[in-house]
Amino acid sequence: MIKNCSRLSTYQRYGKRQLNLFYLALSFFTRIPVPNTMYYSPALLNNSGRYFSLVGILLALILSLIFVLVAPLFSHAISVAILIISSLLLTGAFHEDGLADMADGIGGGMTIEKRLNIMKDSTIGTYGAVSLFMVLTLKLFALIELAQLHLLVPALFLGYGLSRAVAASLIYDLPYVAEGSTSKSKPLANKQTPFELRLLFIIGVVPLVMFSFTTALALLIILFIFRATFKHWLTKRIGGYTGDCLGACQQISELLIYLVLIATISTT
Repeated sequence: MIKNCSRLSTYQRYGKRQLNLFYLALSFFTRIPVPNTMYYSPALLNNSGRYFSLVGILLALILSLIFVLVAPLFSHAISVAILIISSLLLTGAFHEDGLADMADGIGGGMTIEKRLNIMKDSTIGTYGAVSLFMVLTLKLFALIELAQLHLLVPALFLGYGLSRAVAASLIYDLPYVAEGSTSKSKPLANKQTPFELRLLFIIGVVPLVMFSFTTALALLIILFIFRATFKHWLTKRIGGYTGDCLGACQQISELLIYLVLIATISTT
C-alpha cells in the first residue's frame, strides 16, 4: 500500500511538472492567459519547447471554434479573414514578426554580423514587409480554398501542429547564433533531447490520420525536403538559427502544408 501511494505521488508530481511546462510554452508562444500558479525558471522554459506543437493544436482548436461560429454568418473569404486576424491576436503575431525580421536581416545584410544586427532591429524593412505580405496573402487564399473543400478545420490542426514541430526541431541540430538578451529564442537556445524531438513530432503528426495515406506521405516528404533545405540555407547565411528563423520556419512550413493539401486533394 505504501509503495502504491509512493508511485501515485511520483506520477502526480510528473504530471504537474508536464502541465507546468505546457503552461510555460503557452505563455511564451501565445497571449492566452495561464494560471498564476505556474512556476517559471529559465531551465523549465527551455524544457517547455517540447510542447510547441501541442500549443499549435490548442490554437487550431480555438480557431476552429471561431470559424464554426462565424461561417454561417459570412462568406468563406470574410470568415477566413476573421480567422487569420484571430490567430494574429492569439499569438501576438509572434511568428510573423520572426518571418519579417529574418527576411530583413538575411535579405539586407552582406555579412553574418550585419544580418544578425538587422534582425535585432524592431523596425520592419522592405524585405520583411514584402515577405509578410506574400505569406499572409497566400495563406488567406489557401485557407479560403480549403474552406470551400470543407477541409479547413483538419487543415488547421495539421498546419498549426506540424509546422511548429518542424520549426522547433531546428533547435536539435543547429547552433544558436543570436547574441543579446532581446532574442526571442534565447530561453529555448539549449539543445533538445531526442525525447523532446520525438514528442514534438508525435504530437505534430497526429492530425495526419484525418487525411489519406498519399496526402500524408506527400506532406512528410515535402516538409522533410524543406527542413533540410532551410537548415542548409541558414547554415550558409548565418551559421545557425535565431528565434526569428524559427518563426519564419513555422510560417513557411504552415503555408507549405496548406498548399500540399490543396494540390494533392485537388488531383484525386
